[in-house]
Amino acid sequence: MTVLGGVATAAVMVSGISSAMALEKVSMRLKWLTQAQFVGFYVAKAKGFYEEEGLDLTINPGGPNLNGESLVASGAENFAVAGGAENMLKSRAKGLPNVGIGMMLQRTPSAYIAHADSGIKSPQDFKGKTVSTFFTGAHNTLYAVLSKEGVAADDVKVVPQAVSLAPFVDRQVDVATVMMFNELIVLKNRGVDITVFEAEEYGVSFPSDTIITNETMIKDKPKVVQGFLNASIRGWKYAHENPEETIDILMEAAPSLDRAHQAAMLEGVSKLMVADKGTSEGIAVLDREKLEGVRAYLIEKGELPETVKLDDAMNTSFWAAVPDAYKKP
Repeated sequence: MTVLGGVATAAVMVSGISSAMALEKVSMRLKWLTQAQFVGFYVAKAKGFYEEEGLDLTINPGGPNLNGESLVASGAENFAVAGGAENMLKSRAKGLPNVGIGMMLQRTPSAYIAHADSGIKSPQDFKGKTVSTFFTGAHNTLYAVLSKEGVAADDVKVVPQAVSLAPFVDRQVDVATVMMFNELIVLKNRGVDITVFEAEEYGVSFPSDTIITNETMIKDKPKVVQGFLNASIRGWKYAHENPEETIDILMEAAPSLDRAHQAAMLEGVSKLMVADKGTSEGIAVLDREKLEGVRAYLIEKGELPETVKLDDAMNTSFWAAVPDAYKKP
């Protein structure tokens, strides 16, 4: 009996080891440090969704000197949360073999702020003013808003934005760029009296936070790509529906974060995530109409060659194959 029990125990152990060995190791790179903007991936990992898809995922935080597009293109990372639609298209123009397989934020996440007593009432009043923005894709949104409002780029002094909003608070710049789910919340909580200009209010819709992989992964490991997207979107849906538990998971991953701010950030991200076709079709949908609009704008401004087609930059087949139960909010 003892021998048989030992054999049985050994068999279970071997089975467990085999199961663990069966998991394929993959990695993803975030576009910034760990925060609620990316929490759906941490939720999917904590809830075992990646393991259910046969994946052992490592989530690598981003930072100011890390570029997800370059890392995925080189194969150093399998997946990444990259910039917006404009980055996805421009990557192809640079010859990078990256492909968008999902889009997390269905609406433009950036907005512009001015002090309430500045006399700046619309983007037309940006003329002759100093405007700070991020030159990581957000500058394209700014120029699109100015163009929509008939303001020439040369009529505005555009400068790189500092990591903090101190230059804006100290009135060293007249207008600053904010993410609606981050810096805008901080300023409002501090009681800074501001006027907010949302890009979407001026007909500029640049979806953001593209989930990317590369052509080699799509060709050689389509099941891995599908499994990663299945689990990721499932994690985001869970995060959207279970905010308290989601913030618990985030705080465990990054205990130094401010819980209240992260909860507010999650709420803001969720609103952008399930907006428009994110509501009607599902989380992370690639909205072809909006993306064609971004492409047309970039071509018009001479920032993208017409030879770069939308279908070169993205692949919708993986998103289409994600179960509705995972992606419908």
